Formats: sequence, structure tokens, C-alpha cells
Amino acid sequence: MFNYEIVVIGGGPAGLAAAIEARKNGAKNILVIERDRELGGILQQCIHNGFGLHVFKEELTGPEYAEKFIQELITMGIEYKLDTMVLEVTDNRQITAMNTIDGIIHIQAKAVILAMGCRERTRGAIRIPGTRPAGVLTAGTAQRFVNMEGYMIGKRVVILGSGDIGLIMARRLTLEGAEVLAVAELMPFSGGLTRNIVQCLEDFNIPLLLNHTVVDIEGHDRVEAVTIAQVDEGFKAIQGTEKRFECDTLLLSVGLIPENELSKSAGIALDKVTGGPIVNESMETSIEGIFACGNVVHVHDLVDWVTEESKRAGRSAAQYIKGKLTSKGKTIKLKGTNGVRYVVPHLLKIENIAESIELMMRVDNIYRNVKLVVRGNGEVIKEIKRKHATPGEMETIKVTLKELSLGDYDEISVGIVKGEE
Repeated sequence: MFNYEIVVIGGGPAGLAAAIEARKNGAKNILVIERDRELGGILQQCIHNGFGLHVFKEELTGPEYAEKFIQELITMGIEYKLDTMVLEVTDNRQITAMNTIDGIIHIQAKAVILAMGCRERTRGAIRIPGTRPAGVLTAGTAQRFVNMEGYMIGKRVVILGSGDIGLIMARRLTLEGAEVLAVAELMPFSGGLTRNIVQCLEDFNIPLLLNHTVVDIEGHDRVEAVTIAQVDEGFKAIQGTEKRFECDTLLLSVGLIPENELSKSAGIALDKVTGGPIVNESMETSIEGIFACGNVVHVHDLVDWVTEESKRAGRSAAQYIKGKLTSKGKTIKLKGTNGVRYVVPHLLKIENIAESIELMMRVDNIYRNVKLVVRGNGEVIKEIKRKHATPGEMETIKVTLKELSLGDYDEISVGIVKGEE
């Protein structure tokens, strides 16, 4: 049995930031466990720029952003294991892992930080009819093949779903010589960042078909064609609106799901909306001493927000092992209302907040000229004006300790109120 103060599960941007911040806050004996062959997580295949504008005030590629944290981790002497799969985390913070060098490993940690990231929804999750030929891939898999493995996945491509990875792959494949025929999106709005719609689709004249989905896939050995149709308000295909595209590849960018098999097996309470653990102001889950951060909690749009959230988790884990986090006092529940789907963190204990807390949330539709209103027991605490709010972009509101202490709140809600035109 190995013993560590803090074990971080996942060596992507969330895990790296959490481990480094824990060390900066006094934790000495830290282990990062990563199942892939290198640290950095999904960033290693994101070779486009646009990372680091908030954290480093410069524009970096994914690998460049990851490398800054990897080098800091190594300089600090934080221990890590690669090619290592965590099989189980128990509620008393015992970890079972496995790799080809050590075999089965049993670890006891004083605190655990879950940073496993998220996974893509597949064709099986959305039940597209048609045959099952080669050439149907998730956008992230295609990104890895093209950017890291050096394989071209196809020449004539249709993309279903307008999440950020799908939008970025539309541009990437175009630059590699493929023809991207269309991006179809089931919803009446895109699930990606506005900048990606402009830079990846509009700049390359790739059509975005909103309120459309794939209704048929043709092909025996390889995809030969896909049929796209418009959908009604109930998301059912409208007869007579079908468009057939002859192609050899269909990419799926139909949503990301927090990777929470370990969380479930540990008995951690999960949020039905986000799919991730319910966390408090310290990013602590429903099980004492187990923290979570990044895309394993809720899917972020910017890695900079992942970093900020994960620093909080690392700092809190270091405080926990020193006995500086309190479980005493009132717990305030947070919830989203009136167009706000969820709020993270889900719970607040004012005693553990130093100066302020960043609330993260997503809206359920496209809104213009609105206010995000924070209420405590129905009373307005704070209002933030927004000219534009969309489901593809995370909204954040900083609430100070002074604002939280205005009343003896049992519940805080964040909702949308129509602003002035």
C-alpha cells in the first residue's frame, strides 16, 4: 500500500493545475495518475491556437498551453505515473490502479482530486438509422488521427453537431484538402463558441444547417452518402426536406459527457443536468476529502476556466489535509432558474470563502439584452447585464463574501431577466 497526501486522477489541464496549486499551498507528497502515454490530456491534439488568453495573456496552441504546466510540474518534483489506469476509488480514499510496470497498485490518499475530463457521445447515443460502414467517427477521434497519428480520415465530409471540436475539425479538414460539405445542427442554435463559427465555418464558406439532423447513412464497407433533414419543434424529421450528400466520412460532434464511472462507483452524488459531481465552494464532492474539477464536473468551453476552477480544487485539497476546511456552519444551496440550466458550485459554505466565489453557469437558449440576476431567498444580491448570452459560452459571475453575507440565505438562485432593448 502506497501513501500520499494528495492523489490527482487525470493528467490533463485540470489535473496539472490542481496538483501544482496543491504544492504551492503546502502539500508535499502528491501523485498524478494519467492513463495516456503523456501528460497534457486532450490539449496535446488541439494544435490550433486560442488557448491561454485569460491565464497567460497570450495566444497559445493546446500543446504549448499544456507544456507550461508540465514543465512547472516537473520543476516542482511532483510525482506522476503514465499509462496507468485507475480501476476504483473508494469512499475512504483508497485507490486501485494498474499499469504494465507496477501491476496492480493500492494507494491510500488523505485527499483525492478527480480530474478525468469528459468523453464524446457516440452514434449509439443518438440512434442514427442506416447501415454501419467505416467512416463514421466522433470529432475528437478524427482530431487525434489527423493531428497526432498523421492519418487523413476522408475527402468528402459531413459533420453532425456544431460543438467546438466539430467546428474546429471543419476548418482543420478543409486545410488538409478535404471538402466539408455541411455542418448539421439539431438545435436552433450552435453549441460552439461564436468565434469558432466565424473562423471555422464562415471564413471557409461551410454551410451551417440549424434545425437539421442526419436521418440515414448509406454504405456497405465505407460511408457512401448521408441524408440530412430539417426537424420540427419536437425534433422529428420533416418529410420533404431531405438533402442527400455523397460523402465518405461522417463526423459526430454531438456533445460531451463528464467521465464519471469512478465517481459513480465511489458513491459520489451527481448532478442530473451536468452529469458531474455535486460540488461545494471548495470543489469538494459529497464524499469528504474527494474533490473534483474541470470537465469531470461540467463541460467547459475554455481551458482557462478549467485552470481557474482546478486551482481552487488543488488549494482546497491542500487546506483539507491541514485541517483548515470547516464542515461547520450553514450550507447554502445554489440553483439555476429562468433560463439558467445549472450553477457550479452547487453548494456554498460561507466560512470557507476568503473574499469571493466565481459562479459558473450555462443558459438554455440564445438571449439578447438580458440581466443575469443573483437572488438570495428571493432578494436581489447582484445583477449583471449581458448583451448576448448563448448555450455555447459559459457565463461567470463573481460574488463577494460581503454580498453573500447580506442576508441569512438558505438558497441562492441565478436567473435571466429581460433587460432593456
